[in-house]
Amino acid sequence: MTLSTNLEISLAEQNHPSGLNLEELHRIHAYWRACNYLAVGMIYLQDNPLIQQPLKLEHIKPRLLGHWGTSPGLSFIYIHLNRLIKKYNLNMIFMAGPGHGAPGVLAPIYLEGTYSEVYPDKSQDLEGMQRFFKQFSFPGHIGSHCTPEMPGSIHEGGELGYSLSHAYGSVLDAPDLITAVVIGDGEAETGPLATSWHSNKFLNPKRDGAVLPILHLNGYKIANPSILSRISHEELESLFRGYGYSPYFVEGDDPEIMHQKMAATIDLCITEIQRIQTEARNSEAPPTRPRWPMIVLRSPKGWTGPVEVEGHA
Repeated sequence: MTLSTNLEISLAEQNHPSGLNLEELHRIHAYWRACNYLAVGMIYLQDNPLIQQPLKLEHIKPRLLGHWGTSPGLSFIYIHLNRLIKKYNLNMIFMAGPGHGAPGVLAPIYLEGTYSEVYPDKSQDLEGMQRFFKQFSFPGHIGSHCTPEMPGSIHEGGELGYSLSHAYGSVLDAPDLITAVVIGDGEAETGPLATSWHSNKFLNPKRDGAVLPILHLNGYKIANPSILSRISHEELESLFRGYGYSPYFVEGDDPEIMHQKMAATIDLCITEIQRIQTEARNSEAPPTRPRWPMIVLRSPKGWTGPVEVEGHA
């Protein structure tokens, strides 16, 4: 998709004071498009990684595993967090909860060079990309979840329901760490995850780090509509305020507007986390329980994919 240069319109449509300049917008959108291409390649291709020749049946994997539906959202969040890590020099963990969402995490890891450092045969060239695509969910290679073979992995997304509790556990007695955890809306319906929202009651802003939960509402779990995507905005906001959070919403399907909203919202959340921690650590009084920020990202399932293929919507 070609982005327009009318940033004034994009910024006027959001309620946050800051966003990306034109160069940042185009760079981050190009980064995301590259991630999406890699995700598609991992799911579908075992050869011809750059489509340098007409596609043939033998180029396609005989069995397709991994979910395109959640992958664009995961990459979208990852690259926006990367920008904030560089901007604020953050010590941050990215934790992905959605099952079969590994393409959305592997793609930016490959683009940033980390994957090739750990697996030199998956180099950043044509031959390395072909091996990178083929190994995904292929016999004898890596799985479609964020498995232990993924560089830096401490949580496997396929074990649905534990991402948020793992995220909170990771920041206890780690005052400089922020763990951003993406929670799938299907995953959010599990008992362990529903209970984990209350883990914010155990964080001490004086001595612990912080968790930034990002609920990814793309409307569907593996086979059915998800519950949290079907309730009203007001009810969803009230739910998370009741859990003790300050929810911020990033909603839509236009990439230009969504990049601006996400950049401004994550920036706001990091600033709020730093404010909470600074006030608690500079005070001699016992800490009170703050209202930590969280993000609700509402985007389409299979975002940026074709709306219709051969007459099928």
